[in-house]
Amino acid sequence: MATTRIGLDQLPPAARAAVEKYTGPLLTIEETTEGFNSEIAARVTSATGTWHIKGLRTDHPRAWTQHREATVAPFLTGLAPTLDWHVETEGWNLLGFEALNGHHADYTPNSPDLPEVAALLRRLGKAPCPDIELRNAEQRLERYAARPDDLHHFAGTHLLHTDLNNTNVLVDDHAPQGNRARLVDWAWATRGAAWLDAGYWIIWLIAAGHTPASAEHWATEIPSWHAAPTEGITAFATAKANVWSEISATDPGPWTSHPAAASEAWRRHRMSS
Repeated sequence: MATTRIGLDQLPPAARAAVEKYTGPLLTIEETTEGFNSEIAARVTSATGTWHIKGLRTDHPRAWTQHREATVAPFLTGLAPTLDWHVETEGWNLLGFEALNGHHADYTPNSPDLPEVAALLRRLGKAPCPDIELRNAEQRLERYAARPDDLHHFAGTHLLHTDLNNTNVLVDDHAPQGNRARLVDWAWATRGAAWLDAGYWIIWLIAAGHTPASAEHWATEIPSWHAAPTEGITAFATAKANVWSEISATDPGPWTSHPAAASEAWRRHRMSS
């Protein structure tokens, strides 16, 4: 369920003051509309810099996502924006990230961003998984697998992002080619099989207009995908179709119906091939 967004000016004055201890007096505040997990989301500038602020009330049911992002951030050099500060005060948990330049990745067929996203996933595949508390992929998918025996395909020791929708990938066209993309919103960071993030990407590629075969072709750009067992890929496609069917039934709207339709199209493709 999407979280209701509020303006930064609605923070308690003491919480705003705690932020400005790190930033100095804020000169501009640009509220952002992307994303569904944060109550506070804004790009702010001061005389000393620019940041992206994310925030949730400390009693929010998903307050744990703020802590997860803060915990994983130090291990994401070259993959995600730097976390510059973390404030918890006056009933609010606030994260201040390096503000990245760039645009949300374009996943449509023939987009020049696709090779950059593939390069990003290759870099992520080489990153060691930190020894921090993370949910395991097989735990997250346990309720949705067609058979309990399918779950072992999802287990592994690799760091996964798992939310590869295009608004979570920023592409800076002025950065060196092959190193232009960064992943934001690590709330759902997970430990699991190395090939799973390529599978998560496939769903969003289909939602952006790719055929399942075209989307799987892009997944082959990720080395770990070649080690994925055929039956494991099919089991994952089935589990994700079940996940998105549940989400879209609970919270209907374009943001759920598109990936739900895409994941079902992928499941049918896998079952028929």
